Amino acid sequence: MRCCPTASRAARSALASLSALPAPHHVLRSAALLAPVVLHGLRTRHSGPVAAVQLELVTLAEDHAVLTWFTGVPGTDDGLGQMIPAITEGEVVYGTHPARLNRVTGEDRPTAHHQVELTGLEPGETYYYQARSRGVPATATPLHLSGGNAVGTSPHGLGTPAGPYSFTTPQPPPGRHLLSIALCNDLHLGETTAGLVAGLPLLRGVSQAPGGAPYPEVMSRAVVAEARRRGADLLLAAGDLSAGGAPRDLATARRILDGFGVHGRDYFVVRGNHDRAIPEGDAFHRAFLPAPGDATYFTHAVGGLRIIGLDTYEKAGTGADAGGVGAEQLAWLRARLREAGDQPTLVFGHHPLTVRHSLFPASAGQRLARRQARALLAAYAAAPGVFLHHAGHTHRNKRTVLDEAPHVTFQEVGAVKDYPGGFTLLRIHSAGYALNHYTPTDTPARAWLERSRRVAGGLWPHHALGHSVTDRNSVAAHDLSGITRPTPRDPVPDRLTAA
Repeated sequence: MRCCPTASRAARSALASLSALPAPHHVLRSAALLAPVVLHGLRTRHSGPVAAVQLELVTLAEDHAVLTWFTGVPGTDDGLGQMIPAITEGEVVYGTHPARLNRVTGEDRPTAHHQVELTGLEPGETYYYQARSRGVPATATPLHLSGGNAVGTSPHGLGTPAGPYSFTTPQPPPGRHLLSIALCNDLHLGETTAGLVAGLPLLRGVSQAPGGAPYPEVMSRAVVAEARRRGADLLLAAGDLSAGGAPRDLATARRILDGFGVHGRDYFVVRGNHDRAIPEGDAFHRAFLPAPGDATYFTHAVGGLRIIGLDTYEKAGTGADAGGVGAEQLAWLRARLREAGDQPTLVFGHHPLTVRHSLFPASAGQRLARRQARALLAAYAAAPGVFLHHAGHTHRNKRTVLDEAPHVTFQEVGAVKDYPGGFTLLRIHSAGYALNHYTPTDTPARAWLERSRRVAGGLWPHHALGHSVTDRNSVAAHDLSGITRPTPRDPVPDRLTAA
């Protein structure tokens, strides 16, 4: 495991400055005083000056791209260091030459939380673009601590402050499309404050705006709806469905995920460290497993694709230590891979095998125990059919390829519950696959994502969005011709309403 020393030093310096932040009761008092103003602003089109900020290239595929930004009232403060939202129009002008931005795509209604999708793009083409609201160009989210880039222009700089920025569309995955799978994790149902990282006293968290619904429920329902809208055939939730393993929270997670389809057929879940058994009993078993003795790891076949779900916290503990799979589970996994090493295989579990280039100092609690991680990596190296390992836990988007098993993409996916939110859509083709990150279009979800980007004193985008566009959008070649298109099923009833 390696960390970026420059980023870590910058992070520590920035974290030290958080001691100057106002005390929590002052922040809460400011938020309470401003709440009526903010709520009024969320309902009324703003007619005065606006500032357009936080431009991000969230999704980049061969034929479409999704851009988001925020408009606020200059000179205002909502009590947490962000401008009061300004509802106004938004559009993106773009073209294939920086001096000819001759195409335009706008939004269907005014908002402060802008999301514009550019469609009909050509694979392998470079596009130049500028996002703007009422003629004001949107400036990009700075990611200088991570050496990354939020808008696609370059991995080393953000270009001119107002653009135009640029991106180059990838080629589509080779072969014919077979199926799509939504990858998500870290729903944290029951959580009330985001950003209490490792209990560090300087990292004061961010809570939902006064009067808002619980943000884990807002985000989880929005992600399920967006995954269905984006055409996902299956959904995999890689752990931390709850904030602490409480029966009520896991039952709520079950009801929300049932909005996607049938558990064990349309969606699958594994346990995370937050879903561990508590004194009241193992609520994860009661919510998701038919019988008390059923294993929390499994294999399932879908049209030739083998899905392996791992329980990476199969142990007793507080949840703050390294993940563990257990000797019996590890032997089971090795046997499954030996018996069909060439079968197209996707593995998902909560803890990643390794954590590289983290903005924050990486501890053992952020990954699987080293010896077990090495054992899994060796098993993958001997099984050429394994092409993807999906993990959560780190709450960031990060793509890693390791020399020991170069045919496997190790994909960490950002948390559902807060910024950057959303899920990653895996599009499987017969000769390759694409991974694309999407965030919900739902207005309450977008408002919470903007609010929660201030986790860790505003440093969270540097960690969570992805150091580069390819950390959240990538294409890889792999022989997946053994997979067949799934048989169409009856439509899933709409069960996304609040319980």
